Amino acid sequence: MAGNATDYIKHHLTFWKSSHEGFWSFHIDTFTVSLILGFIFVGVFAMVARNAKLENPGRLQLFVEAIIEMVNTQVKEIFHAESKVLAPLALTIFCWVFLMNFMDLLPVDLIPMAAQWIGYTFFGADPHHVYFRVVPSADVNATFAMSISVMFCIIGFSIKAKGLGGWGKELLTAPFHAHSPVLVAILAPVNFAFQMVELVAKPISLSLRLFGNMYAGELIFILIALLPWGAQWILGAPWAIFHILVITLQAFVFMMLTIVYMSLAVEKH
Repeated sequence: MAGNATDYIKHHLTFWKSSHEGFWSFHIDTFTVSLILGFIFVGVFAMVARNAKLENPGRLQLFVEAIIEMVNTQVKEIFHAESKVLAPLALTIFCWVFLMNFMDLLPVDLIPMAAQWIGYTFFGADPHHVYFRVVPSADVNATFAMSISVMFCIIGFSIKAKGLGGWGKELLTAPFHAHSPVLVAILAPVNFAFQMVELVAKPISLSLRLFGNMYAGELIFILIALLPWGAQWILGAPWAIFHILVITLQAFVFMMLTIVYMSLAVEKH
């Protein structure tokens, strides 16, 4: 049983990879699910925007408007500069990350077993070698990709607000300021090192926070699936209800930290 349980866990934690190995290995399942969820988000919001009504709006329209209002409120309270990009960016982050996290609430074996059946039926693949992980945010590559994109946005917002010269000057003169040209030259390497640490720490903390929470949640669902059927319902249902809060909170935190980082990027030290 221990061996079967170990194989079961390893199988569920293995990605569907491309034929390449090493650095160029590509997680097809993560990319596919993320892309589908992105199209779902864009499609639903576009449909609501086209069919929006001022009188007697439907429940879906009210739900979408509530999300947009929530995001706009957070942006206005935190970000005090003018930007037409940040609110749509924050909305996309919140909804996309939430949908990625929500995949963790699907039955553990549902999509992997469907992938095994499709692989065996149409391609003659060995079901034991057909892998499919359905939670993109439990893949550290996906969370790092999103956080690195946020880092580039931080740099772009900084350059737009302060100019390339102003941003470069800030890298060399903050957080330790000096009036003497000699002290400025001496402190410049120290300031630059501190600025790089701060810049790199933001995407690392942003990505690992989301990845760690979602990976732990996925692993707990897998462990619950190993229990007898009755125990699965007794333990699985409360954990799923609690996990709804976790997946929502993690999407909200990722969005909020992005807004905060953008706000810090446009402010002068």
